[in-house]
Amino acid sequence: MDLRNLNLFIEAAELGSFTRAGEKLGYSQPTVSFQIKQLEKELGVQLFDRIGHTVTLTDAGRDALVYAKEICHMCQEMTLGSTERREPAGVLRLGMADSLCAPLIAGHFAEFRRSYPKISLEIQTGDTGVLLELMDHNEVDMICTIDDYVCDTGYVIADEEEIGVHFVVSSANALANREELQIRELLDQPFLLTEKGMSYRRLLDGKLARDSREIRPVLETGQADLICQLVEQNMGIAFLPDYVTEEGVRAGKLVRLNVVDFPMVIWKQLLHRRDKWVSLPMRAMIEHLTGIRLCKANTE
Repeated sequence: MDLRNLNLFIEAAELGSFTRAGEKLGYSQPTVSFQIKQLEKELGVQLFDRIGHTVTLTDAGRDALVYAKEICHMCQEMTLGSTERREPAGVLRLGMADSLCAPLIAGHFAEFRRSYPKISLEIQTGDTGVLLELMDHNEVDMICTIDDYVCDTGYVIADEEEIGVHFVVSSANALANREELQIRELLDQPFLLTEKGMSYRRLLDGKLARDSREIRPVLETGQADLICQLVEQNMGIAFLPDYVTEEGVRAGKLVRLNVVDFPMVIWKQLLHRRDKWVSLPMRAMIEHLTGIRLCKANTE
């Protein structure tokens, strides 16, 4: 049994397209179709229903996919066991929340390149819903989210970290001197928030709605760094993860408010599908990102 045919079968099944599988692996669509037919002849079953320009797995195909992934995984393990080290190489497609790109990628990319010079990164950004959909359609290999805790038996949590999230103001703001605050004391202030529906903004709105409360921001933007700059200029209040505001807090430009009746945490999670074949580049990225902690308290 040709492992190349098995790999083509796995990619075609995960992508739902012979054409896209061929594009990813460097084959023409007719070549993919021919090799899949060869595999079907060898196995004596039809792996795909071909209707128009779409392909979907048959029941036999779904069973075969499980075995194909196991065979490829065992072959990879055997290769790794027979050599001191095989250098990870190829393209890794990573989905990531936009606010994580700077601390996890920009801040550590040189180190990653030194360790894994043969891996190329393709990064797509979006909120958690978009990222999960990309992963479920095999358009990314794995995702890194910042949101409420994701718990699904279909996903493997390769790494996770609890992240604090606070209301922050300029050190020049009168609220910065208050030891304790109630949420009702903030609601009439000008708010600078991330876009509605985006991760921690969605969690904020949901928690307020449960108490029949609402914030109407004077500015909404997906750029967390811009929000920090404006808050430092005392233009309003923001609600941001601690890793975003850490530099401003350390510099004495920002102050995290102690809102006693509004505790909240979010989670950074690195996820991949349970049925995904974990390639060498994926393993390298898991090892790399697992060594990075966003919150200083978690490293002490």
